[in-house]
Amino acid sequence: MGNKSGKKRKINKQRYEEELFNLQLELVKLQAWIVHKGLKVVVLFEGRDAAGKGGVIKRITQHLNPRICRVAALPAPTERETSQWYFQRYSAHLPAAGEMVLFDRSWYNRAGVERVMEFCTQDEYREFLRSCPEFERMLVRSGIILIKYWFSVSDEEQERRFQSRLEEPHKRWKLSPMDLESRVRWVEYSKAKDEMFAHTDIKQCPWYVVDSDVKKHARLNCIHHLLSLIPYEDLTPKPIKLPKRRDDLAYVRPPMDYQNFIPEVYP
Repeated sequence: MGNKSGKKRKINKQRYEEELFNLQLELVKLQAWIVHKGLKVVVLFEGRDAAGKGGVIKRITQHLNPRICRVAALPAPTERETSQWYFQRYSAHLPAAGEMVLFDRSWYNRAGVERVMEFCTQDEYREFLRSCPEFERMLVRSGIILIKYWFSVSDEEQERRFQSRLEEPHKRWKLSPMDLESRVRWVEYSKAKDEMFAHTDIKQCPWYVVDSDVKKHARLNCIHHLLSLIPYEDLTPKPIKLPKRRDDLAYVRPPMDYQNFIPEVYP
């Protein structure tokens, strides 16, 4: 039965940590399978500012090998990059066999921030809507597993998170002038997202929406769903026995005071 107040019941901390641990263990197994089978996996994380994309990405990568699972978070394009084919700089970050790349924002910048903030022309925007589905179908045909997540956050929850970023010093870097402007243009972003979905929610790689008003729920649900999309087997090796070290009686180590130790500020 639903909660009378209309609010979702939040998972308690202990259960959240247990579930997250189990899911992260499965991610390690998935990683081994990706390497074993030479899979090429791309996961896009899109959504409004403060929707929780970064938090999910951190939990996915926490225990994975960064050489196998890497994050692509591209800065604003350079003058040279703006003169290139639009998808060119993103293509450079696509995976080789045995790799998974998580895009913390992606080529969909053109359909979102560039469209709303008028960083691109109407012709460039329309061309993106035409060419993006074909670009993604081409990626899928090439053997890439392409997964797209949209993190949906309510106006009220986004406002609460923005206020938190203002109040907590270690979070202030997360609040950019662009984030503040996005609050002003909430409706414009909503319209841009709806139009983007209408053109790019295709059969070969549909959009999956993550309700992210409760961060812990969003993290668990997204990771669980990601694992469900890529069939994998458990390749966990048998327990390893560490070999004994060989002693070299002729080796004399230099005095410890020859080395520069950092101060022990904390006991």
